[in-house]
Amino acid sequence: MDCRPGCGACCTAPSISSPLPGLPHGKPAGMPCPHLDAALRCQLFGRPERPAVCASLQPHADMCGRERAHAMQWLARLERATAPS
Repeated sequence: MDCRPGCGACCTAPSISSPLPGLPHGKPAGMPCPHLDAALRCQLFGRPERPAVCASLQPHADMCGRERAHAMQWLARLERATAPS
C-alpha cells in the first residue's frame, strides 16, 4: 500500500522518542512533525537523519483506513496502548 497524499497522520499522531533534526528529545504524540511540508510530505524521507521509527512504520489498510481521520484515531489508540505506565 502507498501513503495517501495529504495525510501525514503517521507524522502527527505518534510520539517519537529518538532525536530528529530540530527536536533533540523527539516529539510528543499529536504534534505534527516539523519536517512535514505544506502537502504533508516528509522532508526527511530517504535521508539518514530520518528516525528509524519513522522508516519502520509502513502504510497498511487497517491503519490508514479510507481517510486521514481514521488513521489519526487508529494511531492515537496505538499510542495510548503502548505508552509507558
